[in-house]
Amino acid sequence: MDTIWRPDLGQGGPKYLALAQELRTAIRSGTLPEGAKLPPVRDLAWDIKVTPGTVARAYQIVTHEGLLQATVGRGTYVAAQAPRLGALLPQAAESDNRPVAGRLDMRSPNLPELGQLAAMSEAMARISRNIDAQWLDYVTQSDEALLRDEVCTWLATRELGNFDAEDLVLTHGGQNGVSLILQCCLRGDRPVVLVEDLCYPGFRYAARMSRAEVHGIELDDEGMRPDALEAACRRYGPQVLCLTPEAQNPTTARMSDQRRREIVSIARQYNLQIIEDECYSAQLSDLPALRALAPERVWYIGSLSKSVSAALRFGFVICPDAMGDAGRLAAQQSYFALSKPVSALCLDLFRSGAAEEIRGRVVAEFAARSTLAARELGDFDIKGQSGLPFVWMSLPQGWRASTFARRAEEAGILLRSADQYAMVTGRAPNAVRMALAGDAPRDRLEAGFRTLAGLLRRPPNDMAV
Repeated sequence: MDTIWRPDLGQGGPKYLALAQELRTAIRSGTLPEGAKLPPVRDLAWDIKVTPGTVARAYQIVTHEGLLQATVGRGTYVAAQAPRLGALLPQAAESDNRPVAGRLDMRSPNLPELGQLAAMSEAMARISRNIDAQWLDYVTQSDEALLRDEVCTWLATRELGNFDAEDLVLTHGGQNGVSLILQCCLRGDRPVVLVEDLCYPGFRYAARMSRAEVHGIELDDEGMRPDALEAACRRYGPQVLCLTPEAQNPTTARMSDQRRREIVSIARQYNLQIIEDECYSAQLSDLPALRALAPERVWYIGSLSKSVSAALRFGFVICPDAMGDAGRLAAQQSYFALSKPVSALCLDLFRSGAAEEIRGRVVAEFAARSTLAARELGDFDIKGQSGLPFVWMSLPQGWRASTFARRAEEAGILLRSADQYAMVTGRAPNAVRMALAGDAPRDRLEAGFRTLAGLLRRPPNDMAV
């Protein structure tokens, strides 16, 4: 960087927030002019005596605001002196699946190959024999009626309350479903959306793209705390609540029946619409979904991305009672309907029974991998659910999440620290999420857990604050 600039972080509070504010001030004053290249994360961290995670998070915040621009292979540059509307956002955590040669990638819960390729190949061969002139026309939602029926059958094992195919909207994956629901629910110039304090970043990105103000709600061992939710409702007047009661991402927490009912009661009191994201759920649960407890206000999201294939980009939304038409109208105005190849392929996978068989194999494989994690890391504070494709680990004394992630990377293992799921101004615990690397052989995953266990037993002697 040509410009002489040294941030002052002596103002108290979290250092990543102080650094983000220093960046804003320097950019807006012209000290860092448009086009100026910032130091690499590790260089600046070394220079100002903080962890690389602190610098990376500050860069991410200011990039979200449109003041910086990050380009792979070129670095991070000053993009503008004032925040841009609709700033480009980075990929959500679950979408960053680019392989890194020679590394065990435990960042994203990639699926194991358990017959999907053969099943999709056979399905496409069958479909190809029936391609006709309809494949030249625009798709319509009436073409999706049979597929919606199959989704209802797919969900039959889950307690979701009364619904049928007319309550369903088909989407291009779960993230598309979140955006679609926000289009239906948000009103006014600056609506408010509540999310879990640690959550899938796609919730926050979708809300911001919909002009919403986003606030995080504190969690405990069961997920979202009712008292914190009610306090936020009184303070902010929110319209939508996003949460994952069955398999919280990233903490793996699961809400009890009583907790679910408390959340629903608060939502009714403050007239909140609820987005219930259950894309990670294996659909076999002894507890009712929020959709069953409050069918008048819950939008239930699922997909095939975590159980069959992420490449299909196939998801679905069960709308609240009497809102199916509104949901499908929003979809029609956005993308008409699913593309013909995707809908035809998914219909065949459902009808043939391949989707159900694959889901069972995937859940069983991740159950075996979670057993490996518990065996190799059982001496540490690790949490998970059988069949869930990731585990959550609170780090022992002597480790910071960012430092542990860096040391793991040096040992050839990529994972995600809690920082990557936290709100910009939120609380990030000293923890990491480890995906169970379904695309890696079990013996390699087991060796990776042993490597991590060795690191955990040897914390660094000193750490930058």
